[in-house]
Amino acid sequence: MKAFVVAAGLGSRLKPLTDSMPKALVPVNGTPLLELVCNKLVKAGFDEIIINVHHFADQIIDFIEQKSHFGVRIEISDERQTLLDTGGAIKKASWFFDDDCPFLVHNVDVVSDVNLRELYRVHQEKQVAATLLVGKRETARYLLFDNEMKLKAWTNHQTKEIRTSFAEIDVNQLSMLAFGGIHVISPVLLPQMNSWPERFSIIDFYLAAATANSISAYLPKKINWFDVGKLDAIHAAEAWLTMNMTQSSLPKC
Repeated sequence: MKAFVVAAGLGSRLKPLTDSMPKALVPVNGTPLLELVCNKLVKAGFDEIIINVHHFADQIIDFIEQKSHFGVRIEISDERQTLLDTGGAIKKASWFFDDDCPFLVHNVDVVSDVNLRELYRVHQEKQVAATLLVGKRETARYLLFDNEMKLKAWTNHQTKEIRTSFAEIDVNQLSMLAFGGIHVISPVLLPQMNSWPERFSIIDFYLAAATANSISAYLPKKINWFDVGKLDAIHAAEAWLTMNMTQSSLPKC
């Protein structure tokens, strides 16, 4: 199985940590974010991974070498010249996804206990174009889904802005869910990116694609999830990881 780790961001919200290192190497409980994500992917069965790089790119490449590629095939998508946003990054790395199978995309600054293998299985079972991890949490921006959990729109809850490619929708009949930075994409969507510019938002792409393709939500019943792209979230993630490690070390009856 193949996966893409989105690791090229500037990490502006993590300053001053990212003044001397890329966001991907910011440690949580002493372990760099990239290592946490790669270990989780490998454990879930993903054995071919591509990682995009931009900010302090050489540090990331050297780190991967030091870790012996985590025992799997790892390729680099070089964005040192131009930062492409997630949509553009996937388009640039599309050459890697040549096996006609779905692939998983994972933001490097997301720490969670979501079952990646289950997410991938559900995506295959539903036979949809993309499956997006979502959650019921407070945020400024939400994805809007119908009663079949199909993507219909996006909204900024604070500004009341709404984006959709559908001619008529009743926002009041849609569920507002927060995107979790992890998604599975079927290869059918890759050719549709050819007409998009070099740099574009994956959410904007999904909204446009949703009229002709099923973009589905994956909403786990229970999940621990942290956006560690922010300084205050690092402490929360560290506390959860510490508790999780302590509990897993307890003897089992």
